[in-house]
Amino acid sequence: MESLITTFAPFLKVLFAFVLMLAGMRLRIGLGLSILIGGAVMGFLFGLGPVPLVKAGVLALTQEKFHFLIAIVGLILILSDAMERSGQSKRLMNALSGFLRSPRLRLVFFPALIGLLPMPGGAVFSAPMVKTVSEDMRISNSQRAVVNYWFRHVWELVWPLYPGIILTLGLANIQILDLISYTWPGTPVMLLVGWWFFLRPGVLNASELVVENLPTTRSKKAAFKEGLPLLTAIVGAIGLESIIATFFPSIPFELGVVAALAAAVLCVMVQNTQLGLRFFRDVLTKKSLWSMVFVIVSIFVFKDIMQAAGVVSEMARVAGGEAALFASAAFLPFLVGLVAGINVAFVGATFPLLLGVLDSLGMQDQTIRYIVLATFSGFTGVMISPIHICFILTCEYFQCDLARTWRKLIWPCLIFFASGVAIFTFFN
Repeated sequence: MESLITTFAPFLKVLFAFVLMLAGMRLRIGLGLSILIGGAVMGFLFGLGPVPLVKAGVLALTQEKFHFLIAIVGLILILSDAMERSGQSKRLMNALSGFLRSPRLRLVFFPALIGLLPMPGGAVFSAPMVKTVSEDMRISNSQRAVVNYWFRHVWELVWPLYPGIILTLGLANIQILDLISYTWPGTPVMLLVGWWFFLRPGVLNASELVVENLPTTRSKKAAFKEGLPLLTAIVGAIGLESIIATFFPSIPFELGVVAALAAAVLCVMVQNTQLGLRFFRDVLTKKSLWSMVFVIVSIFVFKDIMQAAGVVSEMARVAGGEAALFASAAFLPFLVGLVAGINVAFVGATFPLLLGVLDSLGMQDQTIRYIVLATFSGFTGVMISPIHICFILTCEYFQCDLARTWRKLIWPCLIFFASGVAIFTFFN
């Protein structure tokens, strides 16, 4: 028994740190502070002393990725606030209502649309739109949060601009079509699972979705005009990312996203001149903005403490031996996705181990199958992670109970993972 506990000690330490984080969130000490406490405890449990712990936290805030994320989320909040305050969000909803007659489709459309924009924290972009389309519906903020969060991520296994997919292709040296030919069922599975658990009659009844005086006119011109800032952000970000990746690979792709979002903010300011410069002063002094900034700070500090303490390498060491193939394909990607809350983390931390195990066993012909299993496993961990930045920011935006909302994700995520196991088993 003692040897078993010693063997699985790294996983028990991670679990204890997560329990502390969830307890802090439950006790309402604040999301950011809960994550910081969990990260500090995890660092100590893995042998990181006070000085290295503080050093890792400080270095996290000097990273280029951190600065870009702060800029991206800040611009998203400024854009959404400008559209909401000027009434442009409402006008856009009215312009699109003639095209989106189904209340359920209206709830899903904007998170799925923003999902085509591969940027961290993107769910906070679609959250104000979900709020606008559902303001006359009698549904809870927790329901709004899970719909926004779930449908924001339906493209993540097939959309080739996501960094996780790009990194997978580079590490495994495989073609995008070869990978997507296996992973594409993930998108319809997420759509169906999301409908069943969050939208179907019995979960959301017709009486709860009634919207009075829904506009019936269809004006493409009005929809284009009011949606121009969003189009600028989405098309601009995707276009600039593609240009940077193709012609200027040394430039961070996030720069394209920042430029597109800045152009979108300029667009909405030009379209709504009444906002004026006073709007920027008001939005930059909002408590909600700085609360989200602190959450992002906490997540980056947590991530770097995890790396400095060697959490992933310890888990990988324990998973060696005969169980290495299963652990590196199914268990470790899930656990790293759960701990880190981002796709790039489980891909970068576990796929080299998986590819090395496959090579040592002479199973290179099975690379794509095992990569697909690891992708579904890791993405399940990311989606169910309580520190996934999209989940945290969505719950923060809708001011809903994080633990109660998180519980709604358990069964959908398990079913999604089961679909990945089915693909691994039956598609040879």
